[in-house]
Parts: sequence; C-alpha cells; structure tokens
Amino acid sequence: MMDRREKIHPDSGSLSGQPVARGTRLSVDFLLDLLASGWSEEQLLDSYPNLKRDSLRAVYAFAAQPARGERAFQPRR
Repeated sequence: MMDRREKIHPDSGSLSGQPVARGTRLSVDFLLDLLASGWSEEQLLDSYPNLKRDSLRAVYAFAAQPARGERAFQPRR
C-alpha cells in the first residue's frame, strides 16, 4: 500500500498550509471538488500535467481517512 504522505503534504509556503498533491499547487480540496463536480481522472490529468495518477490515489486515501478515524498528518515513525 502506498504511503500517501509521499504524494500529499501540507504546503506551508502557499495555500495557507492546505494539503496539496506533491509537485503541484493543487490542494486536495480543489481536486476533490473537481471530481465531485463531474471531472474525470483523465480530465484532471490532461488539464494538470504535473498531476500524476498515483497522486490522485493518494488524494482518495487522504479523503477516506476521517471515515477510518485517522488524523490527517501523523508524525512519521
């Protein structure tokens, strides 16, 4: 299983520290909003060339963690 922390991180330099897809300035919230409004993965990947498919999988995992009772960012061990 992929460690989503490799693909999603809080960006303290911009976006008020919101979690973003690594290598982009695309916040998790922004990507989830686009998906919820009907965008497909292919549309996202075509529109944002720096976004990778495995980063989208990390976005899904990040979004699912509250349902599992996990904290957004836990210290690495």
